[in-house]
Amino acid sequence: MRLFATALFLSAALLGGCATPASAPTGSLLVPPERGNGDLGLVIERESGSIGVLDTTARTRLGTIEGLGDLSHASVVFSRDGALAYVFGRDGALTKVNLRTGRIEGRVMQAGNSIGGAISTDGTLLVAQNYQPGGVKVFDARSLQQLADIPAVVDGKASRVVGLADIPRNRFIFSLFDAGQIWIADLANPTQPVLTKFANIGKQPYDALISPDGRTYIVGLFGEDGLAKIDLWAANPKVERILPNYGKGEQPLPVFKMPHLRGWSIAGKHAYLPAIGRHEVLVVDTDTWQEVARIPVAGQPVFVMARPDGRQVWVNFAVPDYDTVQVIDTQTRQIVHSLKPGKAVLHMEFTPRGDAVWISTRDDHRVSVIDTQSFKTLATLPAKSPSGIFFTSRAARTGF
Repeated sequence: MRLFATALFLSAALLGGCATPASAPTGSLLVPPERGNGDLGLVIERESGSIGVLDTTARTRLGTIEGLGDLSHASVVFSRDGALAYVFGRDGALTKVNLRTGRIEGRVMQAGNSIGGAISTDGTLLVAQNYQPGGVKVFDARSLQQLADIPAVVDGKASRVVGLADIPRNRFIFSLFDAGQIWIADLANPTQPVLTKFANIGKQPYDALISPDGRTYIVGLFGEDGLAKIDLWAANPKVERILPNYGKGEQPLPVFKMPHLRGWSIAGKHAYLPAIGRHEVLVVDTDTWQEVARIPVAGQPVFVMARPDGRQVWVNFAVPDYDTVQVIDTQTRQIVHSLKPGKAVLHMEFTPRGDAVWISTRDDHRVSVIDTQSFKTLATLPAKSPSGIFFTSRAARTGF
């Protein structure tokens, strides 16, 4: 694909974001009109406040969009057609980006400290989860107009919100780190949210995943061993505790980086979960929610991600092992490959059918594309301190 030769500078009305690809006149599209959006993606460049637009078929970088602020803990969701990316920045900004034009179409500063967001089932609503001032906010996906503010206040104290996920019928589920609760917000009428609250779920829920079918919500607990689970298909959903003693009798290690839980870690009938403060991946039967195995790994797991077909699970690690990635075969539960793609591996993203995985290495300023069968490096792309990688195929998946 031909790239722009000159930078595209946006007007003040577009808040100063700009695209800097190569090889077409100002005003041209970043992506030509004859092609679709299904194999596009982006990589977060956390220190420069920019994103790189990716073509996952050609394994190329199409251009750069600048002016997105503090992206040190950024996350992204996509419109249903995959043309628009909504970037949630650490500084509380919510930015609407058109990947086809390379332009910022809207930007709101909605909080002081934010760590992510989600998009509704029908693609009309955005929800941001916030550390400061806490709570969640609801926005119209087209205009970015705020529709609702849901403070996460328990006993007069505001809580940080984590583990936000979309669930069917324009509902959202999230956890309150400081209050030990899980809330569900029904946004059938987005200006009048209806809340369902679950108390006493455990100490300091830190992140969560929703199963691919939208049925099971699992939140990890930082303040104690174990996890909390809700079956959202139950007639009367309730919180159940699972894996309450996985570290019983053992001295936990200092935690250098908080593990992440997302929908990636469910493969077939098993969930693969990072054990906090341990060099282990826990294997859990998703019928009984009982532990069935532990897999020793190279360090403290951060992301434990299942390849889309469920045959492999890829794991990266906190310091001092953050240059390493290990691959688990889910049939044998053995590590079948270890690789060192670069310094400070921060994120991995599989192509939709799992033929390749894209890995960001922050300190080497590059993204590597790895074949998941041969483990050969297929391409490397430059990126400034890259972290999260997000593909537009996420638009069709619950919890992404």
